[in-house]
Amino acid sequence: MSKKINSKKNNLTILSFLIAGSLFFYSCTKSKAAEESSIEKKAYVTEKNEVETIVLKNESFQKELVSNGKIIAAQKNSIQFEVSDKLEHLYVKNGDNVRKGQVLASLNPFKYQQRLARAEIDLKKAKFQFEDMLVGRGIFTTKRDSIARDVYDMVASRSGYDAALLELKTAQYELKSTKLIAPFSGKVANIESKVYENVSAGKSFMTLIDDAVFEVEFYLIESEMSDVALNSKVQILPFALGKIYNGHISSINPLIERNGTILVKAVVKNDGELTEGMNVKVRIEKEVKGQLVVPKSAVVLRDNQEVLFKVVAGKAYWTYIQTTMENSSSYAVIAHPNKSSATLNPGDTVIVSGNLNLAHDSEVILKSQK
Repeated sequence: MSKKINSKKNNLTILSFLIAGSLFFYSCTKSKAAEESSIEKKAYVTEKNEVETIVLKNESFQKELVSNGKIIAAQKNSIQFEVSDKLEHLYVKNGDNVRKGQVLASLNPFKYQQRLARAEIDLKKAKFQFEDMLVGRGIFTTKRDSIARDVYDMVASRSGYDAALLELKTAQYELKSTKLIAPFSGKVANIESKVYENVSAGKSFMTLIDDAVFEVEFYLIESEMSDVALNSKVQILPFALGKIYNGHISSINPLIERNGTILVKAVVKNDGELTEGMNVKVRIEKEVKGQLVVPKSAVVLRDNQEVLFKVVAGKAYWTYIQTTMENSSSYAVIAHPNKSSATLNPGDTVIVSGNLNLAHDSEVILKSQK
């Protein structure tokens, strides 16, 4: 009897395990089927590729040449005294703006005043001697035009009159040279001497820079020579200022240097912020007509080749292209000449935004049509 009861219990246990296993298997199968159904549904959801487009047309392209350059003073001179002595007055300092004819500094003039006074006395003596010698020859005038040239020259030389005149002019010049006068308007730089120091004749005392107008020196490569001409407009962008100045090309050196570059100079007016030696970027624009122009965002790479996506009947098709010219925002483009399938014509609708992840033959939606 006990064996029958144990047998029934074992059967019930086995039956319970079978029922539980069946339920678990059914649950797993249903879950897996639901998951596969979900994945299958997701796979067939159509991706919306929203894009922006432009219509190609023949238009002018602003070809852009860019170079780095340096601001150079159009007129910059080292100013020095023509005589030597102690510095008595210094009327300016580095950075001062001065006008033409302004006195910048002066030396002690006493020695040169004395030389001038002595030269004036010596001239008077020589003039008396000159007149006496003329009277001795029966000539009662000192006007040069009224005396034979050979007679006048002989008497002036023997009397010392011509030498005295020369000494007077020299003394006048030396006294005048004790004052340093600005030869043109500009800005003062490189003053090193101090008042009461001895100043040597001919030694640079200061630098005067005409900062009303500056030159910008920069280099272009040999192949760019045909894109520039005298008086062509340029834009000057100083790295330190963050603003744009307009100028024009003033000279093009016809000599090509060893590295295949040419020296070009442009003129730019100073608004007071430009300084000698500033580093700048130079930008030159030249209009080239009859080009197919696209924003840089329109050109993408596929198979390491430049392509544009054209929209035809709601689908995007890429076409291989070449960029022929470039500026800061755009390309001038043509169909790739070595790809027989490449075509590009005015009137084509070209994608300029939303093209980064597009594939050939992708369906697209134009944002403007939403």
